[in-house]
Amino acid sequence: MNRMSLLSNPLLLGFDEIERLIDRASKGGDGYPPYNIERIAQQDGAGERLRITLAVAGFARDQLEIVLEDNQLTVRGKQADDPDRQYLHRGIAARQFQRTFVLADGIEVRSADLTNGLLEIDLMRHEPERLVRKIDIGEKMKT
Repeated sequence: MNRMSLLSNPLLLGFDEIERLIDRASKGGDGYPPYNIERIAQQDGAGERLRITLAVAGFARDQLEIVLEDNQLTVRGKQADDPDRQYLHRGIAARQFQRTFVLADGIEVRSADLTNGLLEIDLMRHEPERLVRKIDIGEKMKT
């Protein structure tokens, strides 16, 4: 049985990939780590700037990995237990996470920085060129 969606409308041609991206993005995680997404004010008429900020307290730079593959930005964090430590109470767990963001075409990852337990990933959305093209109507010869 086929699933009908808004993007299966016959007037929306070639949007199959967008539907797959929506399905991929909807498969969320457990909510850890918490994050913000903000729009940064434009400067000098540049494209739109966005920033993803993840709260990754306790993670060092070498325990974090940021990968961009096919418009999918994945942030992973891996902590290992220190075998030399003996805990009397353990309230802060060594935890792993993976957080995925699906980026639209034209969004470029510019930089990433870790400061005071916050991982900031800066993105830039370039304005697409408007393409206007007149299509001539041909005439078929009758045979």
